[in-house]
Order: sequence, then structure tokens, then C-alpha cells
Amino acid sequence: MNGVSGIVLAGGQGRRMGGVDKGLQALRGKPMVAWALERLAPQVEEILVNANQNLEAYAKFGYRVVPDAIGGFAGPLAGLHAGLTAASHPLAVTVPCDSPFLPLDLVARLRESLQANDLAVAKTGEQAHPVFSLVRRSVLGHLAEFLSSGGRKIDAWYATLKVVEVPFDDEADAFRNINTREELKDA
Repeated sequence: MNGVSGIVLAGGQGRRMGGVDKGLQALRGKPMVAWALERLAPQVEEILVNANQNLEAYAKFGYRVVPDAIGGFAGPLAGLHAGLTAASHPLAVTVPCDSPFLPLDLVARLRESLQANDLAVAKTGEQAHPVFSLVRRSVLGHLAEFLSSGGRKIDAWYATLKVVEVPFDDEADAFRNINTREELKDA
């Protein structure tokens, strides 16, 4: 069975949380990224953390840290690009560092639905969750071209691929992400 690389996206600026590194903010006594890593690790053969600041702090979790190759905090696609470039498996799953409740069966369910598609993305109700996706490493060249032409919108990139949306309505709360200090306090 082909392996899966896990890419934890922690490369953002945390603007909605006052410019702090969201993944390193404490939730119930440990950094949010630690919760995401704990839930993702049993589902994959390898973990990479995409981060653009506090690289030493992320490295302490024991996984390889890969910064964006594209400067200027270019968003989740730049993180996916960095992760796919470093990944050693034909498939990669992405999860954000600020979603500590991600499903324990995320990879299995996305993989089951991937079939001949380029990408499988989690969905609850009518809402797709593009940063929770399983993607073929073979799309790396296509992604690099999209980024080099100035593309940054994840939806615009997805529109050029064969994508399947995978319902997770039974686990809708698992995709809750924590963007503000208020949401962090509530969690």
C-alpha cells in the first residue's frame, strides 16, 4: 500500500489572533499544533510541519520543518507546495495547525474516495474544507506553475483539478478551527 505524508500547515501569520503564531498557542495545556500532530501521526507514515516563523519551536516536536519556498506568507498553497516538495510518499494529506479536533479517520476516508482523482477534500454540509485534503504528489508541477503565475486562491487551483468532495457530516465539529483569542478561550 502506498504511503501517505502528513503536512501540518503552520505557516500563516495569525492575523486574526493578533499576529501570534497560532500553532504555538496553548489549548488545554499544550500548543494547538501538538493536538493536530497527535491526531494525525497514527494516520500517516511521515509528518512534515510547514512553518515560516519559530522554526526551532516547531522542530522540538520531532518532525521535519519545511518553510515556504515562495516568500511573503503566500498562504496554504505555498505550504502545500513546500510539503509536497519535501514529501517522500505519493500521497500527502494537509491539515491546519489550528484544528486540534481533526478526525481520527480523516486519511482513511479521504483515501477511500480519492480513486482516480487528483485530490480529495473534506466537506461538511455545503462547506468544503480545502485545507483538509488528500492530494497526489504528482500535482506538484501543476501547483508550482499556478503559484509562479501569481495564483494564491486554493479554490481557483482546485477548479483546475479532478477533485472529489468527501462528506464528514458525522464529524462536523472536527473541522472547527481556532482563529481568534476568543475562539481559543471557548475551546
